[in-house]
Amino acid sequence: MKTDSIFYRLFQEFPNIFFELIGNSPETANLYQFSSVEVKQTAFRIDGVFLPIQDEEVPIYFVEVQFQPDTDIYLRLVSEISLYLRQNKRKNPWRGVVIYPSRDIDKGEKEDFIEFFHSQRISLIYLDELGSAASLPLGIATIKLVIEEEDTAISTARELINRIQQAVNLQLPQQQLLELIETILVYKFPKMSQKEIEAMFGLSELKQTRVYQEAREEGEQKGKQEGKQEGKQEGRLEAKLEAIPKLLALGLTPEQIAQALDLDIAQVQQVAQQKSS
Repeated sequence: MKTDSIFYRLFQEFPNIFFELIGNSPETANLYQFSSVEVKQTAFRIDGVFLPIQDEEVPIYFVEVQFQPDTDIYLRLVSEISLYLRQNKRKNPWRGVVIYPSRDIDKGEKEDFIEFFHSQRISLIYLDELGSAASLPLGIATIKLVIEEEDTAISTARELINRIQQAVNLQLPQQQLLELIETILVYKFPKMSQKEIEAMFGLSELKQTRVYQEAREEGEQKGKQEGKQEGKQEGRLEAKLEAIPKLLALGLTPEQIAQALDLDIAQVQQVAQQKSS
């Protein structure tokens, strides 16, 4: 799963989620712009940097997303920050934030930088310790979807979608949140077919998102090409029928599957009965 690109997009589109994640007011995001920064004359690239928009005495936040064990993570992070500060001559104080999926991935050697951790100059966030998605703010709950187990990711995503739809005075752009949820699920289930993805994202609101529309267009183009090559409608129908047991296993109802695959409910029920017999 492309976690770096997911988090880069997340913090770029929803910077307030980052500040909520580290315990600050979401409105703090109004003071910052977010970008990925390359340190010149080195091979270093910092995952994300929140830079103050104006010359206010607020911290620069350096963000690293670390989903693989790395004993040198803190040595590299401090080196990157030091080089950046030297090259850019910023007078602002700085803070480092490292985001892990879980504590067991944190293999970094802390001894040489222990004061940074004691002073909270460098903060560590373990996503699996944030609490249940249902009890978290929508933005943080969306972040947690990245580490959700595959057998619960779809149901958790549906709960998030329902919360987004029912939220009153939602602080975050609804459509962008829906697109982000869909993108996370697409990355989590890369082997699912186009029709299965459509069924998994069954809500009409999600079907209007950019990711869905792009995927649908690609699927339609592929279908036309296959139709020209094979010249048979039976092939597409067979593919739909083969997808039904997988979608049933994911917890979709026959009605949802029939709507998503453009099938009669009787066809879906017939396959379901054959599976159970």
